[in-house]
Amino acid sequence: MFFSNFNNSDLLASLSGERFHVVYRLTGTRDEALRIADDICAEQTVEFPIRLLPSGAISERIVGRVEKFEQDCERSFIVTISFAEELAASELTQFLNVVFGNISMKLGIQVISIMPSVGIFKFLRGARFGISGIRELIGVFSRPPLFTAIKPMGLSARDLAELASSFADGGIDIIKDDHGLSDQPFAPFEERVKRCSAAVRESNARTGRRSIYVPNITSSVDRIFERAYFAKGSGAGGLMISPGLIGLDVMRKLSEEIELPIIAHPAFIGGMAMNLQGLSCGVVYGTIMRLAGADATIFPNFGGRFPLTLDDCKDIVTKSREPLGNIPPIFPSPAGGMELKNIKSMLKNYGKDMLLLVGSGLFSQSDNLIENCKKFIEEAECKQDN
Repeated sequence: MFFSNFNNSDLLASLSGERFHVVYRLTGTRDEALRIADDICAEQTVEFPIRLLPSGAISERIVGRVEKFEQDCERSFIVTISFAEELAASELTQFLNVVFGNISMKLGIQVISIMPSVGIFKFLRGARFGISGIRELIGVFSRPPLFTAIKPMGLSARDLAELASSFADGGIDIIKDDHGLSDQPFAPFEERVKRCSAAVRESNARTGRRSIYVPNITSSVDRIFERAYFAKGSGAGGLMISPGLIGLDVMRKLSEEIELPIIAHPAFIGGMAMNLQGLSCGVVYGTIMRLAGADATIFPNFGGRFPLTLDDCKDIVTKSREPLGNIPPIFPSPAGGMELKNIKSMLKNYGKDMLLLVGSGLFSQSDNLIENCKKFIEEAECKQDN
């Protein structure tokens, strides 16, 4: 056999014996699900026929291992598979490659939970600020922070700054760019960031509040760090990033290097989690965003203009805040066509540790934007029913 001289002792010496776990939902008959589980164990590790592997450490320690297999419902099975933590190579990219690399191109597989081992948290610091850090920054502790976006696209930088000023005067805690604002000629990035940062800073001086402006820095890889440093130097209080467009590991690096809260926008990642194939909503918008350094995660709320269910959203909220090694819980932020009338139901379903994001809905109450913001505060301060 070709591998007959393989040295097991060298491999064993490089492995700690610690393993991380991934829970998959597999679709099919029991026999089909068992075959899929075995396929995951090989495809996500050695990518080599098991029968041709040398006996010993590769087969026993490198290949994934089925730890639990149980039926969920008809034609649906839940399987937990463990992997040697060294396979992640101390990289977020390789860690995610093991979790859902080649099998992302196969049918009948969904990731529903990721459970990193202790060793994974040694190189994945995750969110820097989390819920408590953002609350400390804006000085809001007893209610959900209020969150909105400057829009519509097409306004000048001067007009957008005027909007930001009105939002801050009205009591909005976090004022972000609309995710489509980049460096368009009608509102160039640097001018917009300077004007909006100054507008919010001046409002804080008038009101005594600690509102922050969060620009969208999503861009090409050769410009994104330049934009991040410019935003920080201009007085921005946080950064918004679309990790589906720039890459999860870029967001991780920004989180480590730029000492500002990061808000993850879901643009371009919806297709990963909108059906029973791929990744569950909680894994995409919750677990992975936390691991990759987001301090808040925007997701499409049920009842808005996107098709997520309440169960999907509750899973996102749970995975945003449940224990995850030494990574702090982060703010979930339900969004997408939310109006002031949705606030009470969001409070009931998710509790106060979320960012209440209302965008264009703030304009529909009356022509007085500042008064509309104050109404937003009143709704957010309502006692929860749960």
